Parts: sequence; C-alpha cells; structure tokens
Amino acid sequence: MLASSSSRALLRRLLLPARLEGQSPIIGTRWLGTVSQRQQALAAAAATAANTDAAVNVGDVAPIQDKLWARQVLQDAVAATAPRHNWSKEETAAIYHQPLMNLAFQAAQVHRRFHDPSEVQLCTLMNIKTGGCSEDCSYCAQSTRYQKGTGLKAKRVETVESVLEAARIAKANGSTRFCMGAAWRDMRGRNNSLKNVKEMISGVRALGMEACVTLGMIDADQAKELREAGLTAYNHNLDTSREFYPSIISTRTYDERLATLGHVRDAGINVCSGGILGLGETDKDRIGLLHTAATLPSHPESFPVNALVPIKGTPLGDRKPIDFTSMLRTIAAARIIMPATIIRIAAGRKTMTEEQQAMCFMAGANAVFTGEKMLTTECNGWDDDAVLFQRWGLQPMKSFAKSAAPDGS
Repeated sequence: MLASSSSRALLRRLLLPARLEGQSPIIGTRWLGTVSQRQQALAAAAATAANTDAAVNVGDVAPIQDKLWARQVLQDAVAATAPRHNWSKEETAAIYHQPLMNLAFQAAQVHRRFHDPSEVQLCTLMNIKTGGCSEDCSYCAQSTRYQKGTGLKAKRVETVESVLEAARIAKANGSTRFCMGAAWRDMRGRNNSLKNVKEMISGVRALGMEACVTLGMIDADQAKELREAGLTAYNHNLDTSREFYPSIISTRTYDERLATLGHVRDAGINVCSGGILGLGETDKDRIGLLHTAATLPSHPESFPVNALVPIKGTPLGDRKPIDFTSMLRTIAAARIIMPATIIRIAAGRKTMTEEQQAMCFMAGANAVFTGEKMLTTECNGWDDDAVLFQRWGLQPMKSFAKSAAPDGS
C-alpha cells in the first residue's frame, strides 16, 4: 500500500487519463494503450514512489487503473456524435460491465441523441414455411432432428395471398414492418419458392410497409433478386459469440453466417442481426456477440435481442429462463456501442412484466415483435401492446421513419 499522501498524488497523476489533466482525449482509444504499456506505467509509478518516500503494491493499483480506464471508455462512448466500428473487445467489456443502473442511464442519454425515445417500431413476424429444416440449432423446434420430441409437423410454403392477408391484418393493427420467416438452411434449388417470396415482398411494400425476410443462407445473386423485389431488411442472427457458437449449432459455421450478412449488405439491403440470450453462454460470450456486431463494416440496421424460450423436445428445452438483468445489460450496452441501430426486444418478451419492458425502452430498445405468434412461440398481442403504449406514452414508429444517424448511416 502507499505510505504517504505524496505517493498517492504521484500515482493519481500517472493513472488518470489525459483529459483529466487538461489535455484533449482521443475518443474511443485506451488512454494507457496496450497491456505491456500499462505494466510499464505501473512499474514506473512503483519505482518513482519507492525513490521518494513509499513502496507501492502494484497489485493494489491495477484495479484502480482499470476502473478509471473503463470509466473513460464509457464517457467517450456516451459523448460520441456518430457510430464507430473499431471497438476492441476490452472496450466492449468495459461498457458491458458498468454498474447496471449507470449503464442503463447512460444508454438512455445516447438513445435520446440518436432516436425519438417515444417511438417504438412495431414488427409482425409470420412463419411462411414451418418445420422441415435440416439444421441442428439446439434451440429450434423447426429442426427435423427434434421433430419427434417437439411434435411439430412440417408444412408447405404459405400462398402469396395468405401472407398478404396476414400483412394487411398486421398493418390494420399498427405494425409497420412485416417479417416473413422460412425454416430453410439456404435457398439453393428453391427457384419457385424464391419467386413466391419476391411476390410477397412486393405485395407487402405495396401496402406501404417495410418488408423483412429470414430464409437461411443466401448468395450474392439471391440477395440482389430480393433487393430488386423491394426487400427492406434481411434477418440472419449471429446468435452468440464465435467461441460459443459450435456448442449450439454444428451444421452451419459462424463464417457462413457472416458471409450471408456480407451478401445482404453488398446488395444494399438493411442487415437485421442479433442474438439469443440464455443458451448457456457467459457474459464473455454476450460481449463477443456485441463486439462482432459492432465491428461489422456497418452496424446492423436492427439488432434483435432474444431471450431463449425453452421448447420441450429440443436440446435446450430444459434451460432456465435468462434473468432480466442480463437482457437489460445487453440492450443498454448495444445501444451505447451501436447508437444509430434499432434495438429490438424479440423472443421472450412475453415473460417480461410491463415495468421490465419499460426499463428496456428507457435503456435504448425501440422495436418489438407484436401480433399473434413469433414463428413457433407466443407473442405479445396487438391489443396488449396498444395498452402498454398508451400507459407509457409510446407511439408506433412510422414505416421507413427511423431517425437518421448524424453520419447518414
């Protein structure tokens, strides 16, 4: 420990970031650089203090330095006026691990700079092709591998007219984005299905709604066709961190997911990509998910945060629900590191209380799924959400009306 006030003052000068000494900080960079640079600084501090009037326990100093650095990372992130894409994992972790109340409060400040806090996007998701998927995603009832345990039967692709009728109902109830999901691994050999999907997209757009699809992996040519049909956004979730991903899925690689996002982005379609919490991952994996999304060439236009809904018969059917604080922490961290992105409360919202949902909205969430169902799980209904919105002073975001980010992204 330090033996005198002069030694403590010396260490404060060495450990405090430059901006606190009257200099201009470099936004988003670590003020003491690499780990080796930090160790050198600490060693120098110890040596200098020892030569004056005290010995220094470097192990006691390191936590202080780390807290100061983490606080500086948060301050710089909250003060930013435009999104950045060069986050380090250490910076992402520093933000994620902030005390939760402060993290939520700071996220609310960022949210109000980039978005209208009273607006929430209402999205409705329809399963246009149920079951029969060859993937082995451990959480999904639509995999053929778990069909015996779940009892879910595969169905044919819905007709164009039935999908458009569902879209009309969604619009009448206030939804402005209509999402269509198909339980496919990819679109290879599905030319007729792709033709029908393109008709669905054109029909949804003719209603004045945003159109989103999730069809599994697609290539560059398929992405271009979907863009020409008028597709607004393509959903392809990262699910979790690269490291934990193989524990959940073995039939599709993380790089294949990133490749699909690249095809979507290159075609000029908005990327919708987020993750699922409660798969058995750790905080480190949630940080990894956030870091991957925040360091893409451009941030996802929307970032869904799903809470696992355990489905009996799937490998994760007996999982305990994720605690709410993990949801709130992930949403708040996502808002800070991806300030212009729409953050969507997706699967699992049905288990949240009204007050918990309100906390998510305050911390930066500004989209929900609403309607009759979410693929194979329950969804909050339009009537319930109408009451929620009225009670908390929220209003539906209009189609194509996301607040513009300062840099135009």
